[in-house]
Parts: sequence; C-alpha cells; structure tokens
Amino acid sequence: MIQEQINQYSLEIDEFSPANAAELEEFRIRFLGTKGIIKDLFEQFKTVTSEEKRVLGKVLNEFKQQAEAKHAEFKEAFDAESQTAKTEGDLTLPGEGYAVGSRHPLSLVRNEIIDIFKRLGFVVAEGPEIEDDWHNFSALNFPEEHPARDMQDTFFIKKNAGKDDIALRTHTSSVQVRMMENGKPPFRAIMPGRVYRNEAISARAHCFFHQVEGLYIDENVSFADLKQTLYHFVQELYGEGTKVRFRPSYFPFTEPSAEMDISCTICKGAGCNMCKHTGWVEILGCGMVDPNVLENCGIDSKKLTGFAFGMGIERIANLKWVIRDLRLFSENDVRFLRQFKSEII
Repeated sequence: MIQEQINQYSLEIDEFSPANAAELEEFRIRFLGTKGIIKDLFEQFKTVTSEEKRVLGKVLNEFKQQAEAKHAEFKEAFDAESQTAKTEGDLTLPGEGYAVGSRHPLSLVRNEIIDIFKRLGFVVAEGPEIEDDWHNFSALNFPEEHPARDMQDTFFIKKNAGKDDIALRTHTSSVQVRMMENGKPPFRAIMPGRVYRNEAISARAHCFFHQVEGLYIDENVSFADLKQTLYHFVQELYGEGTKVRFRPSYFPFTEPSAEMDISCTICKGAGCNMCKHTGWVEILGCGMVDPNVLENCGIDSKKLTGFAFGMGIERIANLKWVIRDLRLFSENDVRFLRQFKSEII
C-alpha cells in the first residue's frame, strides 16, 4: 500500500513545474509540511512489519529527498527572480564590484621611457621583427665573422651564409638603418620593440626580450650631448639621487663606445646580489655612430655626426621594482601581474 502511494506521488513530483512562488509553496505544504503526504507516509511506515521496513525505509527516504530537491530547485530560481525585481529599480543600492585590469609591467616601463624621450624631442619609430642580413648586421658594420651572426646567437629563418640571410631581429638597431636609408637628416628618434636571441632561458636571460634604442644625427653632435641626454634620462626615471658612470666598451656600429652604469637602486650603492656587490648596475650601451654606418646608409659622415644608445626594458623594470627573475615577465602569472593593478588601463 505504501509502495503504491510512493510510486504515484513520485510521478506527480517528476511532472511538477510551478508557474510562480505561490504554487511552489502549495507543493511544499502538501508534500513537506507537518501535515503533508510525506509525514503521513512515515506514520504508516510505523505500522508495517520488520521485513517490509527494510525495503520501504530506503524507498521512503529517497522519495523524501526527491520532493526536497524539486522544492529547492524552483525555490532558488524564484528567489533569484524576486531579488532581481527588487533591485532593478532601486538606485540607492550599492553597485556591483568588478575586477579592474592593469597594464603589463613592461608596458608601464616602456611607456615611461618613451614619455621621457618625447619631452626631449625624440619621436617613436618602428620596424619589422623579421629582418634581412643588411639591416640586421651588414649595414651596422658587423664583420662576416662576427659571433653575433652565429646560429647560437641568432634565430635564422633562412640561412645561406651570405647577404640573403633572413632572421628574427637581434636588436632594434635595424630600425635605425631603415630610418637613415629612407629619411632625411636630422634624426632624433627612439625605437622600442621586441628582439630575439638564441640564448638559454634563465632568471637573467630569455630567448626574447624588449629594447628601446635611440638615434640622434645632426650637425656637430658630440659625445657630451650623448652623456647629457642619458644623464637626464636616468634622473627622470630613477630620481635625482641616482649616480651615473660611463665605461669604455666596444660595439661594431659605434665609435667610441661605452656602457653606462647607475648606482644600484636596490642597495643604494652598498652592494647586493643584483649589482654583484659592486654598487653599480649596467643599464645600456651607447656611443657615437660609426662613420661606416653613416656612409652605408647614404649619410655624409664628414658633415653629420650622431649618437646611438640601446637598453633592455626588462633590466630597467628589474631595477625599478626589484624583480629578480626575468621569466616572470612572460609567464602571465596573475599573482605577479596583480601587483601592478594600481596602474589602470
């Protein structure tokens, strides 16, 4: 008798679909109320034999769970509709919060560098990331036997051991060559962009990174102009207390050449792992544009002179925010990127 009632009511519950909250409440009272069907079935269950209880007990509990699940399903839906109806026209309720995005730390540093040089009259120039041998090497005074041409340093797309080589650019100096070939001096420009080198990935190196290079060509440009420009850049980016020093160096496309160091922004010159306990950190290379490079690009080196410089954006960001692992910039770890969320897109 109890089994037949359960079967009948179970079909009724399966087909039940209330049109509104009032119908759902009627369902609850009828099945789950203190004088409802389920309460009555449990009263009848007390009168059956022990053998029947072992079978009917499980069936009766499953029936009760079926009724409760049906009620909970529609109650959640009606509650959501009711809340929406209450809040749609109420302008006094607080707004819903939403996650705010942020710019990538490398983009923040890149934009800051660009802004500083723009205030000095530099314009932004861009070029292709896939380059030929002329623009990436030969025009920049790289000898054919130079190590940078080796497969271990360059990602070649087409390698013919000659001027037909095609590769992913190893520096944005190729943009300088294109500007000098296609434009008319004077030039005052910076070249931000991504570059590629065939290096082992570690905390201090990656197979791709980002550069900002600069070029200034005009009459009577001197090394003193270069030093003053870069000194001003450092003071703007890292603060007036930052010290600067230049060390002689060598680059195929500049002569004389130098590397520029700044006092470590992390230890303030006292010595730490970032500066290898010297108190100084190298941030860029620079020099006067080699006359051969000017002539290769159709510029009279007897009338015009110029300087060039190049820096890695990752290195600048490392010092700015004390980031010790280069790989963090390209892993898209949200925990890392959220630290820069104060800078709104």
